Amino acid sequence: MDLPVDHAFCHRLPKAELHAHLSGSVSRETLHAIWQGKQAKQQCLDLEDPSLALKPAGDYPTVLSFFRIFNKYIYRLLDDAESIVDATMSVLEDFRIDGVKYLELRTTPRAIPGQGIDYAGYVHLVRQAIEGWNLSRYFHNAHAYELEAHLILSVDRSMTLEQAMEVVDVAIANQDPLEAGCASRVLGVDLCGNPSVTPISHLAPAFRRAKDAGLNITVHFAETPTSATDAKLEELLSWWPSRLGHAIHVPPHLVEVIKTKDIALELCLSCNVRSKLTEGGFADPHFGMWRDSRCKVALGTDDVGVFESALSNEYLLAAEHFGLSKGEVVGLARKAISAAWAGKERMTKLLDEFS
Repeated sequence: MDLPVDHAFCHRLPKAELHAHLSGSVSRETLHAIWQGKQAKQQCLDLEDPSLALKPAGDYPTVLSFFRIFNKYIYRLLDDAESIVDATMSVLEDFRIDGVKYLELRTTPRAIPGQGIDYAGYVHLVRQAIEGWNLSRYFHNAHAYELEAHLILSVDRSMTLEQAMEVVDVAIANQDPLEAGCASRVLGVDLCGNPSVTPISHLAPAFRRAKDAGLNITVHFAETPTSATDAKLEELLSWWPSRLGHAIHVPPHLVEVIKTKDIALELCLSCNVRSKLTEGGFADPHFGMWRDSRCKVALGTDDVGVFESALSNEYLLAAEHFGLSKGEVVGLARKAISAAWAGKERMTKLLDEFS
């Protein structure tokens, strides 16, 4: 008889993480260490200790209150080269510890004029951190990468077309590896940000440019009822994304369109529940509906530093609330691999060995 799925099983499971935001994935412990370092240098003196500034994982009354913590706190703390690199390497290590073997880490390029950092410079810092981390793990341990990490660059819904075009241009310029022996690169472009910000049609040329340059496209999709009108969702689908994030409030006729186009889904259970995007708790039917469809489904953490639910726990939650067996959990991990934009052969081998 197959034993129930437990945390140890989900931790050992070789996992692919396809929906994780860099700034939201920084642990509270790392933010605290960065804050302490800055306080010692007489920097960021107006910022509270993260343990006081950040609410508990489930204490976000609306999705809007969740977005505020980035502009009001996290971006202000991670505002120089040292903190950006330290945060990135910490995020990679946390995913490795959780048994994630493949990671597509997304980040919105930021300009920090006081530090002489523009969009390209920001992405270079993040890539340097990934490359340095990958090289140290590869050469010092004398075996294949424990975690293969790539980047997705995000366009925020609030951006102008000019800003979005700059993000896409930086993505195009970073499609190739920085160093021989390191596979890390920018794989695609994402649309993210506060779903109440409209319109977004002015951003379409940027996504067309990305698509024409061979970049993959993913978009945050139908996160809230007000962002899920036919017109808004059809606009996003016209950008030809290969993946959709969240996909909670999708009208039935567009569910069929998504199935027909074979678009993959990035589903984030804890984020959806704790930021009040769903009302049905962890058993909300949107996960079961997409899992039972013929679409590829990938569980993701979204912002593990904020919601404090690692990818292992997301698999455990899915197993507990939808009655999944160990074989079905492995099958769910395989679906995530099929939706990945790189690393399929390596990840398939790892799952075959695990099974």
